[in-house]
Amino acid sequence: MLAIKRLVTILVMVFLLLGLLILLSPAVRNSFANMAGTPESLFFTLFIVAVVLLGLQLITENLDSVLLRREVTVRESKINELKARLYDQQMEQQRLADRVPGTGTRTGTTTIPDGYVAPTTPPSSTPYDPSGQPLT
Repeated sequence: MLAIKRLVTILVMVFLLLGLLILLSPAVRNSFANMAGTPESLFFTLFIVAVVLLGLQLITENLDSVLLRREVTVRESKINELKARLYDQQMEQQRLADRVPGTGTRTGTTTIPDGYVAPTTPPSSTPYDPSGQPLT
């Protein structure tokens, strides 16, 4: 596909150079018009060639775009499959660690130590002197 795309691009570039040469150089225009018979037939032939080249370029670009999108979709599905497989492995490892006590470190779990007493009143923000009296 890439070779066809490059070939069409090269043909379009050559056609553009030829068209510019015909339009900008009166001597070349006259010689091409003499080969074609009349200037109208020359420009009609150039128009037909331009339409064909434009059609080829549109077709190759669209095919290339479709193929690239298809390839991206395949790779994204492969990535999602690998992510799912990794997630399944992690869940299986976690289930195994939960079944056998003491064989794994559990993270994200907060435990309260024995003998901990929760404070009943929040500490005051008022400063006190060493005898316990509030400073004013």
